[in-house]
Amino acid sequence: MATVTGTAETPVAGKGKRADTGAPRGRRRRHLPPYLAISPYYLLFAIFGAFPVGFSLYLSFQDWDGIGEKRFVGFQQYEWLLRDSVFWHSILNTFQIWFMSTVPMLFLALIIAFLLNSQVRYASALRVAYFIPNVTSMVAMTVVFGSVFAQAGLANSALRAIGVNEIDWLSSSLGIKSAISVMIIWRWVGYNALIFLAGLQAIPTEIFEAAKVDGANSRQTLFRVVVPQLRPVILFAVITSTINGLQIFTESQVLFYSDDPGTTGGPGQEGMTIVLYLWQQAFNDHQFGYGAAIGWLLFALIALFAIINWRLVSGSERDDRRGFAALRKGARNGR
Repeated sequence: MATVTGTAETPVAGKGKRADTGAPRGRRRRHLPPYLAISPYYLLFAIFGAFPVGFSLYLSFQDWDGIGEKRFVGFQQYEWLLRDSVFWHSILNTFQIWFMSTVPMLFLALIIAFLLNSQVRYASALRVAYFIPNVTSMVAMTVVFGSVFAQAGLANSALRAIGVNEIDWLSSSLGIKSAISVMIIWRWVGYNALIFLAGLQAIPTEIFEAAKVDGANSRQTLFRVVVPQLRPVILFAVITSTINGLQIFTESQVLFYSDDPGTTGGPGQEGMTIVLYLWQQAFNDHQFGYGAAIGWLLFALIALFAIINWRLVSGSERDDRRGFAALRKGARNGR
């Protein structure tokens, strides 16, 4: 019987080994169709995403006009860029416009979201209305805003009606930056308001109830309860607004484009932004290597500011969590 048992067990063990070795192959066959289904995305990303990024980095070390032979120049493009006064002027303009537009835009978006989160009539229609500017053609709207901020436009007509002197919106430094900032605020305030609204609706109602029991008014609820709880959402909004704000192009290009490189960006080149200067160098002056170097320095600036924003917002997140826990505990005790 022992012999029979031994001979019977041997082929079973062999079958088990064959099954184990075939199992990974079977799992690979089962997983192959999903990977094949999503492979077109990776193929398109490699062609239209990864390759342009790698090629632009390669071009930043080349001197190339788009037609002739490429000439390797090493870091010379970056050295020229650091000594380029127009480039530094475009950085200053970009940061000024970014600050003048992003800070009031995010604050206004937070107020709008707070109001939409309360019992407001026609809230759904208002959400749609606030989002419409974000899907509107910015080229067309820049043309409209150009008419509004013209010397005899609607903006100066309104100022004259209230007895205020006219402003040279499209010819003075402050006027140019203010006009571009208004266009950016108009475009992105509704989008960020909806982002903040989604974050507000994720806050437990017991937090608002606890604040109401403690006698907090609307202003105190907004700044002492809502803002601390929205820190992750605010971080997202600040980072995305920074990325968009440092890539301002359409507004300046439509309003202040000129065939003369010296006048592109408006009077005194006060509307010259980093991306507009990149576009001028690469596609107007055909210095593709120099334009690629500008693009990579812009990427470094955006990454630096994103890290700074993340550290500033997340630095006090631990304190906010403690406050959140205390509020929830107070709400439970009140009940």
